[in-house]
Amino acid sequence: MYMFKKMLKSYDYPLLAVYIIVCLFGLIMVYSSSMFVAINKGYDPAIFYNSQLKNWIISLVLMVGFAVFPYKIFRNNKVLMLIMFGSVALLVLVLIFGDEANNAQSWLVLGPIRIQPSEFIKVSMIVYMAAIYSKKQRYIDDFNRGVLPPILFLVFICFLILLQPDIGTAAIVFLTGCGIIMASGMRLKTILKIVGLGVLILAVLCVVVFLLPEDVRSKLITEKRIGRITSFQNPFTDHGASGYQLVNSFYAIGSGGFFGQGLGESVQKLGYLPEAYTDFISAIIAEELGFFGILITVGGIFFIVLRSITNGMRSNDSFGSLLCYGTATLIGIQAFINLGGASGMIPLTGVTLPFTSFGGSSLMSMSILVGIVLNVSMMNKFQKNYGSEKDLEKPPKQKI
Repeated sequence: MYMFKKMLKSYDYPLLAVYIIVCLFGLIMVYSSSMFVAINKGYDPAIFYNSQLKNWIISLVLMVGFAVFPYKIFRNNKVLMLIMFGSVALLVLVLIFGDEANNAQSWLVLGPIRIQPSEFIKVSMIVYMAAIYSKKQRYIDDFNRGVLPPILFLVFICFLILLQPDIGTAAIVFLTGCGIIMASGMRLKTILKIVGLGVLILAVLCVVVFLLPEDVRSKLITEKRIGRITSFQNPFTDHGASGYQLVNSFYAIGSGGFFGQGLGESVQKLGYLPEAYTDFISAIIAEELGFFGILITVGGIFFIVLRSITNGMRSNDSFGSLLCYGTATLIGIQAFINLGGASGMIPLTGVTLPFTSFGGSSLMSMSILVGIVLNVSMMNKFQKNYGSEKDLEKPPKQKI
C-alpha cells in the first residue's frame, strides 16, 4: 500500500487531464457532426455518439491498464515474438477474411465486434521498434546486426497494410518507424545508408506493384485515390468529383471564421461533406467553433505530443524513451496528415484525427499509447524520487 501511494504521486497528471479533455471534446463533436447522418439513415440521432462513448470507456480502461502495467515487460523476447507473429497474423487474416468498406479491406468482424487491426499494429510496431533498438545500443551502427532486421520487418508490415489497401495507415506506420530510428542514437552516416536503402526499397515496391495481377493492381491504384492525390492542388477544377470533399471542407473552414457558427449549427454536415464525423471532423469543428475550436483541438493534441517527448527525454531507460518518442511521432504525424488533408495542404488519405474523430480502434490504440507514456513517466519519477521498487516494499522505520 505504501508503494502504491508513492506510485500514484508519480504519474503525469497534466498529460492525463489533457487526454481526458481532448477525448471529451471529441465526444461532443462526434455527436454534433453525426446527428444528421444518423437521422438520414433512420437511426437514433445519438447512435454514433453512444457508440463512441462506449469506445471511450473501453479506451479509458485500456489506458489505465497500460499505465499501471510495467512497460519493461514488453522487452521480453517471448513478448516480442508474440507481437511480431501476432501482427503478421492479424494483417493476413484481414486480407483473407476482412470486411470491405470505402474500397479498403481493413476490418475484421467478430460477431457484434468490428475492429481495424492496422490501428493496433501502430502500437505493436512502436513497441517492437523501441524494444529492438534499445537492445541493440551496443552495436546500433552495425548495419547488418543493429539496423537492417527491424527495418525489413517494418517494410513488410507496411506492405501488408498497403495490400488492404490503406495508404494512409501504411505511411503513418512507416514514418513513425523512421522517427524511432532517428531517435535511437544512430550516427548520421548510418542514417544516410538507411535513406539509400529506402530509395531502393521504394523502387522495388513500384516494380512489385507493376507486376501484380491487373485485378489486384486496379484495387490498389484506383481513380478515386489518384484523384485524392492530385485534386488537392486545385480541387475547384473538378469540384463535382475528385475535389468534392475538399471543396466542401473549404466551405466549412471558411464559414467558421474566428468564433464559428455555433455548436450544432454546421451546414456542411447536412449531407454536403462526406465523413463529417470521421476524416473531416476538423472541418466541422472549424465551422461550428471557428479558429478557437481548432486551437483547442490542435493545442490539446500538441500538448500530448510535447509531453510525450518531454517524458522520453526525462527517462533514464532507452526503451522507455523510444516508446515515448514513437508515441509522439505517431500522434503528431497522424494529426498533421488529417489536418493537412482537410485544409488542402497535402493529399487526402482518410486517416482519423487522434482522440477526436469517430472510430473505436483508433481511439483505443491512441489511448493505449498514452497509457504507456504515463507508465514510463511514472516509473522514471518513481525511481528518481523513491528508489527501486524493492526499496519501497516496506515504509521506512521512524526514529525514536
